[in-house]
Amino acid sequence: MAAITSLGIGSGLDLNGLLDELRQAERAKLAPIAEQMQSVEAQISAYGQLQSALSQFQSSAAALNDASSFESLTTNVEGSAVSAASSNEAQPGQYEVQVDRLATAGSLVTERLEAADESIVTGEQSLSFALADGTMDPITIADGSSLEDMRDAINQQSDGRLSASIINDGEGYRLSVNATDTGADASIESTNFSSILADGVQTSDTQVVQAGQDAAFNVNGIDIVSPTNHVEGAIQGITLNLTEAGATSTVTVEQDTDAIREQVTAFVDDFNALKDTINHLTAFDPETGLAGGLNADSTTRSVEMALRQTVSSVVEGDGFNVLSDIGISLQVNGKLSIDEDRLDSIIANQPDQLASFFAGNDSEGGIAGQVNTTLENFVGSGGRIESAISSSESRAASLDARFATTESRIDQTIERYRTQFAAMDNMVAQMNQTSAYLTQQFAVLGQSSQN
Repeated sequence: MAAITSLGIGSGLDLNGLLDELRQAERAKLAPIAEQMQSVEAQISAYGQLQSALSQFQSSAAALNDASSFESLTTNVEGSAVSAASSNEAQPGQYEVQVDRLATAGSLVTERLEAADESIVTGEQSLSFALADGTMDPITIADGSSLEDMRDAINQQSDGRLSASIINDGEGYRLSVNATDTGADASIESTNFSSILADGVQTSDTQVVQAGQDAAFNVNGIDIVSPTNHVEGAIQGITLNLTEAGATSTVTVEQDTDAIREQVTAFVDDFNALKDTINHLTAFDPETGLAGGLNADSTTRSVEMALRQTVSSVVEGDGFNVLSDIGISLQVNGKLSIDEDRLDSIIANQPDQLASFFAGNDSEGGIAGQVNTTLENFVGSGGRIESAISSSESRAASLDARFATTESRIDQTIERYRTQFAAMDNMVAQMNQTSAYLTQQFAVLGQSSQN
């Protein structure tokens, strides 16, 4: 008898339905493992969010742990004579800058020619320029060059010291050559342009030479000259760009109180954002039964406790010892709040003491350093957050393996059931066929006896 390939055909029983019910019952064993896997994955994601919030707060603390961050200056300019920028080497103060003359570049305009694109030299020639600070290598002019060719040769061979162009003055064409540097030493004093022209080349008018000049200005009454309009060193730590002759500007350098306030505010805002993140990740809703990924997590509780202790700690500062001394208070909800008026007054009047409180001094660290050290224990390499993530990832890998093993075992069990059901189906089919055969034979015998 041929084997039955579809369950239930031989027996007439719903063996496929029974097999599906058995499969569903067996796979129910996977649900608890899947739930654990989902919980661990949510925990790993939550640790990542916590780590990000901690790192952001650490960045804010690190900025305040640098005393130079309290030394930033701002530069304001009134008047059109100059623009200015300051570095940390500048000293607060006010400077009056009067510009008498701007630095200019020297220039030379050649005699006038009738055309710019016609040959004006015969044979290879050397075009030379005498500069106030010395000569430069001559420019090689090729045989048959035009005024345009001379322009190109100067721009290509002068090592960036000269810039040439062609001017059409309405009556003809002139070669205009400018020194790229400004100042008296960059003046172009003469050229042999006319002497290298071919016989028969007609010129008109004369060369026009304009000497370069140094800038002349004074700062608070002190006269200063400069070969350029970009001036460094005239005022310590301040770069001046001279922009208008015959004008005066007042340059004011003062402490950048806005920058300091922004850094302190960022410290508070990032702490509060971290607190919000922790609250979200550890929350539990009794109505829905839903919990955050780090609900009841010991590492997160340690983070919260350590931060509260650190921002409440006392430091040996020069006038300020706790955050509340500078107008920053820890509220009952675990967040920090700022007394804006108190903080602004301290920034304006006691910046050195504020810097000492946050960044410390030669002998004692400040509160920002303490916060940074505390956070490093959690988010640094090998810190507690990294260890917690590693532990959770190991558990996730273990659950993955357990899920795969259980699923494989279930598949084997279902396949065994399928084999058993197929054998039973075949056996019942054979029994049914035998029964039908016997019934038929008994019927034939009955008919024979009646005859």
